Amino acid sequence: MTAIDLSLVSVRPAGPDDADALAAFAERAFRDAFGPHNRAEDMDAYCGAAFAVDRQRGELADRARYTALAVRRGELAGYVQLCGAPPPPCVTGPQPLELKRLYVDQRWHGGGVAAALMAHALEIAEQRGAQTLYLAVWEHNHRAIAFYRKYGFEQVGSAAFTLGSDRQIDPVMALRLPAAAATGVIRAAHPPG
Repeated sequence: MTAIDLSLVSVRPAGPDDADALAAFAERAFRDAFGPHNRAEDMDAYCGAAFAVDRQRGELADRARYTALAVRRGELAGYVQLCGAPPPPCVTGPQPLELKRLYVDQRWHGGGVAAALMAHALEIAEQRGAQTLYLAVWEHNHRAIAFYRKYGFEQVGSAAFTLGSDRQIDPVMALRLPAAAATGVIRAAHPPG
């Protein structure tokens, strides 16, 4: 296994001035991940609503959300978003916080960007008092499921997700944050320095 130099990735909080770049990046990353496996009209309907610049600007201003951008070699390489919305009933752990989005540009897969974003998300979640971090993931996204399992996330149920007119059921995974800290995963994922 090749060592990944996480010092090449910087992660910073996103602000209102990032809305345009984030909207374009988020839509492209979503289409890259799910477009080949879903109907074009469903992708267009979802992306048109979810990744509009005004919507991104609103999400960046929403105090219940936290968005961070990963930059590698001067380029936007990925982003992560945490959300304080009420969890689905299958999430029963204390003080839950949702890992709403974690996307990495395909060019940077395997380059440490996802690890840097996850380390940052875990750190911010703990700073915000979360004890349970949960997420919903597409059942056919085996790469993402394996990544989350590596950090200790376990499936606790499922939740509906509507993509355009297509209602899908996504596995919901959760992680007790003290357990993540005890395993050393958070420390191992942090960039040096």
